[in-house]
Amino acid sequence: MDLRSGGKIRGYQERNYRNLLLDQGFISFQVIVKETDLYIRAPQNLQQSAFQSIIRYRHQLEEYISRHPNFFRSLVPPAVDEFAPPIVREMIRAAQLAGVGPMAAVAGAMAEFVGRDLLQESPEVIVENGGDIFLLSAQEIRVGIFAHTSPLSFRVGLRIPAGSHGWGVCTSSGTVGPSLSLGRADAVCVLSPSAALADAAATAVGNLVGSPADLPRGLEKAKTIPGLSGVVIIIGDKLGAWGDIELIEI
Repeated sequence: MDLRSGGKIRGYQERNYRNLLLDQGFISFQVIVKETDLYIRAPQNLQQSAFQSIIRYRHQLEEYISRHPNFFRSLVPPAVDEFAPPIVREMIRAAQLAGVGPMAAVAGAMAEFVGRDLLQESPEVIVENGGDIFLLSAQEIRVGIFAHTSPLSFRVGLRIPAGSHGWGVCTSSGTVGPSLSLGRADAVCVLSPSAALADAAATAVGNLVGSPADLPRGLEKAKTIPGLSGVVIIIGDKLGAWGDIELIEI
């Protein structure tokens, strides 16, 4: 997480691993700082504010990791650190609830922390970070689920209700993307009021799904994680879902 390299702000360029945000109406832009690559939608242009927010949280994470290198490498939840920056404490909380390492929550946490910063300037915002989304909208949002080579990829999605608290919609895959997964699910998509928790939970559930026969096992794991609203698991041509979610056909 070296912050010395420069960042970029540019118009959105589609990347094929991203979930599909189906609803239009906001300004769209992309902000990149090294590995952090955010696609943002908002009623107005918030590029510079988003850029500064990314720099701030990446700096906090880099400094913390330099002092606690095991935080970056651990595959199990670390102990609570009351002196850590807020984004680190939220990653630790999510890791403990899901039973995974803290970096499993980093993409969702970054999306949410940047998004909540932007909400100081805008009443609505959507921040997508490599398939992990934080959003707060006055209208419902439809999200199509990318599931790699599954025939269900972009054929099904979630209808996210409008709400005042914001939502995390995070997806983990064992068949595509750079994130570590011990399973083979094409997509595990989790809905939660916390994007960090949704991210960590998607990894925890995905780790248990190596074949279609593991769908019940993955759904049972999701039920044990406090704070989740629901989950969708896709592997091949099979789909399993649990929770207070509304599936849609695309």
